[in-house]
Amino acid sequence: MIAIPAVDLKGGRCVQLVGGRPEDERISLPDPIAVTRRWVEMGFEALHVVDLDAALGSGDNRALVRELASATTAEVQVGGGIRDEASAEECLKAGAERIIVGTRAVEDAAWLAELADQHPNRVVVAADVRDGMVLRRGWTEGSELEVTAFVSGLGDLPLAGVLCTDVGREGQMAGIDPTAIAGVVAASPHPVFVSGGVTTLEDLTILTDIGAAGAVLGMALYTGTLDAEAVAARWGALSGVRS
Repeated sequence: MIAIPAVDLKGGRCVQLVGGRPEDERISLPDPIAVTRRWVEMGFEALHVVDLDAALGSGDNRALVRELASATTAEVQVGGGIRDEASAEECLKAGAERIIVGTRAVEDAAWLAELADQHPNRVVVAADVRDGMVLRRGWTEGSELEVTAFVSGLGDLPLAGVLCTDVGREGQMAGIDPTAIAGVVAASPHPVFVSGGVTTLEDLTILTDIGAAGAVLGMALYTGTLDAEAVAARWGALSGVRS
């Protein structure tokens, strides 16, 4: 398993939101490039970059994403507002190893299949979840999809994985829901990356035992609740994706 620091971009800053609410910024740092360098220097070999403005339809940070991807030696996966081929291509050409698609992937199965075929093993589907149901549009809208049914239906696609975010736990530092995560891992034909509520080394150990491919870490890293150097030493390497 690999631990991946989140670099969430909003208005040119690196932020951490509580519960996915744009108005509830707990962390706001002015220099995202410096943030990424710090994580890499600690030993993290992958970064999870999300353009929150693009996800919410309130602008974008595409130029910053390009700068960030070119400024780091880490492997970068990028998400936020990728809802057409042009934005997907833009992120990949900017240096992203993988792109993360959510809203349109949930709403348009044909588009997702075409995108995955065009970029095999470079597309991660975001299954943002609250109370077991998949959300859309920057976590602002619900759907009729139960998460295990959704991920199990992706088996025919050449995806790089599925990112399952427990929105209700995002930024709360309240720990993970092992039972729910185990259900998603069991249902998914693709590697499962987990986000939301990962707070302790024990959480990371449980995720490793469950069989998660990785964990995206946010608030707990930024507040120092998680010992970043200890996490990087055990779970920071890209080889962890395959172990």
